[in-house]
Amino acid sequence: MRNAELIDDLGEPVPVTGEPRRVVSLVPSLTEAVEVSVPGRIVAATGYCTHPSTLEVPRVGGSKYPKLDLVRAQRPDLVLANSEENRPEDVAELRADGIPVFVMAAAGSVPAALGSLRRILTQAFGIDEPGWLVTAEDLWREVEPVRHRAVIPVWRKPWVVLGRDTFAGDVLRRLGVENVYSGHSERYPRPSLEELTETGADLVVLPDEPYVFTQDDGPGFFPRMRTVLLSGRYLSWYGPSLVDAYAALRASVR
Repeated sequence: MRNAELIDDLGEPVPVTGEPRRVVSLVPSLTEAVEVSVPGRIVAATGYCTHPSTLEVPRVGGSKYPKLDLVRAQRPDLVLANSEENRPEDVAELRADGIPVFVMAAAGSVPAALGSLRRILTQAFGIDEPGWLVTAEDLWREVEPVRHRAVIPVWRKPWVVLGRDTFAGDVLRRLGVENVYSGHSERYPRPSLEELTETGADLVVLPDEPYVFTQDDGPGFFPRMRTVLLSGRYLSWYGPSLVDAYAALRASVR
């Protein structure tokens, strides 16, 4: 596919010409994936783009509320966004300014996320699929039998948990952990704490992002249930981190 024909995950044209060399990423996972696969192309990112740890570029605010004037100041030939993390009005404003924006769809599974990453890297940047992507696909291909039924809070005050069709939920399911809210009508339900403790789940998974659950803030709310603290990056970032995440998460949930 020629770059001029690039279409993003939502079916919108991305009118890049040639290989993008000044990329602003508004998504931590995409920042890491591009910088590891095509070093030197990221010229700015959000303050939440913490990996690779060696990345030193200007920061343009947060994913939900990026400072668009700072994005424009970088003269990007491509902006990377995500349909769940970034506001449509920001994407529309950048496009109105003539800036190509590739919006990745909110992935509901590991294969979906890796498929989108493959398209971005091979079609937008014109490279062969990177080794980490091939390794990640091999590691996460199988779905293990269910060993645990879990609730997975991602926020407190109010309580918010993973519901249907989430990337993190699929990550855990492939490790044998079934999300008790996977059949919920919402992707991020807001049950009461009382409801969470009465679900019949035998496990509570507490990641350290977006809410920073810790040993002193999280397990104490579920005294009758086994709790496990996990890296939020390993659980919810799609990209090179998936390679190390497999062994680390597998050991934690077991």
